[in-house]
Amino acid sequence: MSKSVVLLFAGQGAQKVGMGKDLAEAYPAVRSMLDQADATLGYSLSRIMFDGPMEELTRTSRCQPALYTHGLALLEVLKARLPNLQIAATAGLSLGEFTAHAAAGSFDFATGLNLVFNRGSFMEEACQQTQGAMIAMLGGEEAAIRELAAECGIDVANLNAPGQIVLSGSVEGIKAAAANAKNKGIKRAIPLPVAGAYHSRLMKSAQEKLAAVLASSTICEPTLPVICNVEARSVKTPEDIRATLTAQVTGSVRWVESMQELRAQGHELFIELGPDATLAGLFGKIDKGAKVISIKDIASLDAAVAELS
Repeated sequence: MSKSVVLLFAGQGAQKVGMGKDLAEAYPAVRSMLDQADATLGYSLSRIMFDGPMEELTRTSRCQPALYTHGLALLEVLKARLPNLQIAATAGLSLGEFTAHAAAGSFDFATGLNLVFNRGSFMEEACQQTQGAMIAMLGGEEAAIRELAAECGIDVANLNAPGQIVLSGSVEGIKAAAANAKNKGIKRAIPLPVAGAYHSRLMKSAQEKLAAVLASSTICEPTLPVICNVEARSVKTPEDIRATLTAQVTGSVRWVESMQELRAQGHELFIELGPDATLAGLFGKIDKGAKVISIKDIASLDAAVAELS
């Protein structure tokens, strides 16, 4: 393995019932990681990952630890299969940024698991306390979409790819944005099936609670560059990591700029670790010159190892 790779980790919405089951059956290290997660959380995360139901797996407080654990399990087996793999940097979409930090050594598995469980729980509570929604705006100009968001009193949650921006906020504000999208030159406005308004001002209570948990958590300087969502740059110091992970709860996920930053640094080969290939799809719209290999299970792992060996 001569080329270096950048690791990308999935965000909420990528979860699938059955995720990680084949890995746990084939790799004792993965089974051990899942056992540790189950013991730490006090419930069987592995059972929910393997057997669902999807409604339970999709709960924010369950989904976030599941994706975090699954991403690191995939990384564990990838490193075992390719011990000379050169990892140059990491990044993750929203929740995936925590997985990226764990992969880079900003915190250990248990610390990160505690962080994402609390993050998911706090966000779930915020969803229950507010009336929020999200909507994807497809085919519009960023300036027009930002103008629409401001007029409707809602926030820009995700800049996922050119022509794909997600807005988040009150139910009334989202309805107003949907009604006025065509007037702003937006081709399609698609409401998202989510529990609330992630990455918006309605997550303020979750942000404040997570800040307190981050303040008391052991965080180190990462051994690899980690690109943060909110500023699309690498973060290094524990103070910077705490600040950007806190800001991310209500701030915009600047995924396009984050990937462009990695490309500007000269990175060409990316490995997506998660239950689906969402990030590869987004990268195809951001920069067709990059190569993204998605690994989600043993079959895709085998294919990736054959290609990278």
